[in-house]
Amino acid sequence: MASSRARRIAKELQDIEKDAETTEILVRPAAGASNLMHLKGSFPGPPDTAYAGGVYTLDIQIPDMYPFKAPAIKFETKIWHPNVSSQTGAICLDTLSTGWSPVNTIKTALLSLRLLLICPNPSDPQDAQVAKMMTDEPEFFKIVAHDWAVRYAGAPRTMPPPSEYKSEGKAVKARDDPAQYRGYNRNLVKRFTDMGFDVASVVNAFVRVGIERNDGRDYALEEAHIGDVTACLFGEA
Repeated sequence: MASSRARRIAKELQDIEKDAETTEILVRPAAGASNLMHLKGSFPGPPDTAYAGGVYTLDIQIPDMYPFKAPAIKFETKIWHPNVSSQTGAICLDTLSTGWSPVNTIKTALLSLRLLLICPNPSDPQDAQVAKMMTDEPEFFKIVAHDWAVRYAGAPRTMPPPSEYKSEGKAVKARDDPAQYRGYNRNLVKRFTDMGFDVASVVNAFVRVGIERNDGRDYALEEAHIGDVTACLFGEA
């Protein structure tokens, strides 16, 4: 006999399917899942945002304590957003943590996530690098967010790529593609690129040595780690 939790999830999936034409939210059991505890969801990027035209897929894990504990949700589609990790897809949203209530559902959770794409909150970031860009350079943030929507979510390109970004009608400014830092803070990488190494080599050395990304925030590396990274860059490790 199905548990009350399983019956509730099945009912929620029926409600989501019934309202799909209105909400544009889809949720299905994950491929190969033997029960309804592992789901896949998706929704389109909201109109009039940098994410418009893209389709975003989410991984949904239902905990044993559901609905008294929130589902564990993360973006599978890469997205440039201050409240979503650009590397892991982890999400910072009260609705999925301290703000969760048993009256909430999988549908309301995904509706909250879609609203998060409309109203990002850089003051409570999951990805510090993205949040800083949104605060310091909001127009460039939109350019990069849209570029990721094109590259990873299938959106049609309606803005120039980051390398062609123009600021206030001035000459074209060559800009770094944030994706090349793979979640590491630009200043952390720059300490080694200032020594003459290219970004890709430094990032590869960080990954090989096991340097922490620290959610995109800058920090001081220990001397031992600096030595390991340098040795890797010089081919000595």
